[in-house]
Amino acid sequence: MPILGLAPELYPTKPAHFDIERVIRPNILALHPYRCARDDYSEGILLDANENALGHSIPSSSTLEPELQPTLGLDLHRYPSPTHDPIKQRLAEMRGLPGPEYVFLGVGSDEVIDLLIRVCVAPGKEKILITPPTYGMYSVCAQVNDVGVVKVPLELSGEAGEGGERGRFSLRVDEVKKAVSADPSIKLIFLCSPGNPTGTLIPLSSIRQILEYEDFKGIVIVDEAYIDFADEKASAVSLLKEYANLCVTQTLSKSFGLAAIRLGIAFAHPALVQILMNTKAPYNISTPTAALALSALSPSAVDLMKEKVSTLVKSRGDLLRGLAELAPLGLGSAIGGNDANFVMVPVLEKNGSGKPDNARAQRIYKTLAEAEGVVVRFRGNEPGCTGCLRITIGSEEENKVVLQKLGELLKAL
Repeated sequence: MPILGLAPELYPTKPAHFDIERVIRPNILALHPYRCARDDYSEGILLDANENALGHSIPSSSTLEPELQPTLGLDLHRYPSPTHDPIKQRLAEMRGLPGPEYVFLGVGSDEVIDLLIRVCVAPGKEKILITPPTYGMYSVCAQVNDVGVVKVPLELSGEAGEGGERGRFSLRVDEVKKAVSADPSIKLIFLCSPGNPTGTLIPLSSIRQILEYEDFKGIVIVDEAYIDFADEKASAVSLLKEYANLCVTQTLSKSFGLAAIRLGIAFAHPALVQILMNTKAPYNISTPTAALALSALSPSAVDLMKEKVSTLVKSRGDLLRGLAELAPLGLGSAIGGNDANFVMVPVLEKNGSGKPDNARAQRIYKTLAEAEGVVVRFRGNEPGCTGCLRITIGSEEENKVVLQKLGELLKAL
């Protein structure tokens, strides 16, 4: 069954074992997408969408926050573009892709994750595969959509060091292959790189092995929310021209510092992008979000983003050195690859045994937040993360405070 809206010359041909029409649910392939008014015309006297022709009713003297006042000058009474091609074009150029046909926009990466599950995985019959410890929304979206979850944990031992192909939190490629060979109902594999909460990159060599594995007929999703804090050549976007069975998700929430506007991105083969476009809500990206995103993707803004990322990466090193100085107080060495804008450290038993201590970590976490006003994240219940606190890289002053307060509590608790 053809993909509606996709030009014949854009049908995927690589890898040979991948047939996108067998991955997409039949009801989605047959779907005639909702055609909204702005799909047809966006200029002239617009009397086609039942909008309020007199505009919004928020007075300029309202109690709206001063920084939000400029948004009142936008065409808030008009539905936004259903495609936002200028944003997609800038993203494609920034990530080295041929054009906007390789880009899909969602309300945060979470909408993209949910939509991928809905279009590919049949409720009550088929499954996704995840690699704990990992981002929790994969399982949440699966449960909401009545989809099964197969778990293949990352390498949890640190005997071979951190990250890479064999170290702690590396992808156990052979185990993933065994799982998909044993269960052909697995339609999607979710990989988080750099991982959350692991902060560890998955090497492109490991991702290639899964993409080329002929027993897996589905799609590999690589979640790259934190990719700009890692090596610039580490992104799986570089593989998209070779593999139509790959989808890479990113966001403006992290490196771009725009978590509040909720803009997520999927980079994928045009065939999958077309499927997502056919299925999404008609006006999913708001006009204020689109205006801010387009500004954030201007050359000068991207340069400034890169400067701030460089500052945060330097601060990450400074924070790691400061945390290492707390070792005598019972703080273990940071675990994971430290490739994101956070680090993860285990709180150890106070008796000097060197063993991670969840109870002590919980007490320190709660006291930091409730008594000291410093909020980190307790991750001790995740596989391989016993006793761990995840600490986001803050400003220089914030990092000094967290080191000071953490040191005080390690002495006291």
